Amino acid sequence: MNSTTTPGSSYRLLNAAVIVAALGYFVDIYDLLLFGFVRQKSLLSLGFTAEQAFDIGLSLQNWQMFGLLVGGILWGVLGDKKGRVRVLYFSIALYSVANILNGFATGYADYAFYRFVAGIGLAGELGAGITLVSEVLPKEKRGYGTTLVAAIGLSGALLAWVIEHNFPWRTCYFIGGGLGILLLVLRISVSESGIFNRLKQQEHVSRGNFFALFTSWDRAVRFLRCIFIGTSTWFVVGILVFFAPEFGKVKGLTGITAGNAIAACYTGLILGDIASGLLSQYLKSRLKVMWLFLLLDVVAVTFYLSMPFNSAAAFYLTHFFLGISVGFWVIFVTIGAEQFGTNLRSTVATSVPNFARGMQVPINESFKYLKSAAVTGSVITASYIVGAACLGIAFAALIGMKETFHADLDYVEDI
Repeated sequence: MNSTTTPGSSYRLLNAAVIVAALGYFVDIYDLLLFGFVRQKSLLSLGFTAEQAFDIGLSLQNWQMFGLLVGGILWGVLGDKKGRVRVLYFSIALYSVANILNGFATGYADYAFYRFVAGIGLAGELGAGITLVSEVLPKEKRGYGTTLVAAIGLSGALLAWVIEHNFPWRTCYFIGGGLGILLLVLRISVSESGIFNRLKQQEHVSRGNFFALFTSWDRAVRFLRCIFIGTSTWFVVGILVFFAPEFGKVKGLTGITAGNAIAACYTGLILGDIASGLLSQYLKSRLKVMWLFLLLDVVAVTFYLSMPFNSAAAFYLTHFFLGISVGFWVIFVTIGAEQFGTNLRSTVATSVPNFARGMQVPINESFKYLKSAAVTGSVITASYIVGAACLGIAFAALIGMKETFHADLDYVEDI
């Protein structure tokens, strides 16, 4: 039986593994998105001008994403070598400390360093949690489990929105770090998955070998497909939503805040993830749902970029629809966990979402280059080009991908 050490616990949907993964992801999302909420006011308070806040914001976001790339490999490998549960707690500890220190930032250099370290810590949470939940629940229920993790976790964005509206930006970072430490102090008991425990007994099996993903053409293609199907998510969130004030200005609107845009987007994202998770269970397919939501993403992005807006309310409502359209994140991460054997599952499930987040770096740099006066001189034109590239890559990666809804996860990769 693929379960925790408590008999029958694998058949309880709301078990300790699901609760820990959901609460950890809740704090993860709060901290991951907090910079987007406080970007403008934190940079202005540090002496930067409103004009500088755009490019410096992109740069600081890049540092956080670099950290996610590094952490995606680090925690994924450790998850397969040492266990999923250990990664959950060590990653929480690291990003909690980094965010507390971020509250003491005095300039660009230390701000960038703290975002980098926080990124490393934040990288471990989702992949380890989804891997654990996928392994402790039977295949008929694991889609419900990962949907619960995503729905509860993504609501961390709404808490960040509330906190940002009521506290100074430094306090927002302190609260984020404190939430992580509180989660550790609670010491919610969770057992390692039975699948992983059985794997540990097989000493001849290579575990957590990141480079093994590229020693086989089949594994390399599976790995890259898993990354690229999620590319459009961070174009939407990292460009269109994080920089909503600048897009609003282009469309003639004033008073647009990134915090309100992120909150509207993540409200839609929560509903989208619940819908995609339940629809996947109903259709008994991950891939059909991915096709449907990527097509919805095309419509939402096109509408956002092409339509004029007469009010802030209409503009924020469009962010809500953007969020729904990228509400396939839970399916995207679950696919990564299901595509590989137990000896590489944590490596893939942790690195895939963080490599997808890390795509924000080339997306940012491409967008910055294309919007420059020397190239297009337009944030809208630059967005069309970058968005089309991201969605095109996602559709190409989805073609020919293996369906994993009914996959038995108790197997190892032959390395």
